[in-house]
Parts: sequence; structure tokens; C-alpha cells
Amino acid sequence: MARSYTGLMQAATLVTVEEYLATGYRPDVEYLEGFILERHVGEHTHSRAQGLILHFLTSRERDWRIHAVPEQRVQVSATRFRVPDVCVILTGSPIEEIYRTPPFLCIEILSRDDTMTEMQERVDDYFAMGVAHVWVIDPRRRRAYAYTSDGMRETAENGALHASGTDISIPLAAIFDPVE
Repeated sequence: MARSYTGLMQAATLVTVEEYLATGYRPDVEYLEGFILERHVGEHTHSRAQGLILHFLTSRERDWRIHAVPEQRVQVSATRFRVPDVCVILTGSPIEEIYRTPPFLCIEILSRDDTMTEMQERVDDYFAMGVAHVWVIDPRRRRAYAYTSDGMRETAENGALHASGTDISIPLAAIFDPVE
């Protein structure tokens, strides 16, 4: 099906929310106002970064009082579902099969075919839903960006991503695979 919401063809078949939720997709897809969007996953660089981030976060769940999950459906509005690469939920927040309560942090990892325009649409959806922090990781260029309501800042390669007001912090050296 279509790869970019911005450039969808008029002839694309619309799918209802109910059909989307009742269908299993492998890999999972995003749903935007009737359109199915394939996610750019399956490449080693993307998968490796996702695995390293998830491992780093899950090994600290108890200490940081978080719950980290990969590829979790998030309903950002009545007719829009996103599937971030990693979601972080604070302890005490509801655990939902499909998150309708905003996660504390959504992490997106850029794949070769992702564009910053498409990524900005995702970031905007997360903030409109009420997500407090969004991190965008570019493993090929070894760059990372932290988004909050105050704006976006790039993190230097030798730095770390931080979620303000928490202990949640990932040094970029833990994300970027040292074996390249």
C-alpha cells in the first residue's frame, strides 16, 4: 500500500478504523484517516538501534519507574494511529493494548527511506496527543534529536538524550552500534 501520507494517490482504497484494528499486519502499519501507511523497518541499522535502545531502557525500568515497549500502537486521534519504534510509559500510567493515554516518551528511529517531513508529521501527532517527549534517532548519521514543547535540540554524538524532570537518559554511545 502507500508509503507516505503526504503523497497518497486519490485512487487508494480507504480502510475503516474497525478494519484496521481487526487486521494483523506484519510488520505493523500506521493508520491515518483511512489510509494504511507502511513503516520503514527491517534493515539492520534500524533494528540494531531499536534493540539497543529497548535493552538500555528495559534494564532500568525498576530504577526509573518506567515501562518500555517496542512497536506499540498509539491512537493519537480518533482517526490516526501511529506505531513508534519505542514507547516509554511512567509507572502508574495505564497499560493499554492500544495506547490512548499519551506515552511519556515516543522514540522514532530513522530508516534509509524516512524523510524529515514524514517524521515531523509523527512528532506533531505525538504532541497533539499530549506526549511530553519525542526522540528521533538517526543511526546512519549518528545524530539524535530531542523534541519537547519548548522545541527541538540536537544532541552531540558524545552526549546523551535526557527526558527533563526524570532520570531517563541514554548516552548516544549506547545507541550507536560500536561494531560498524
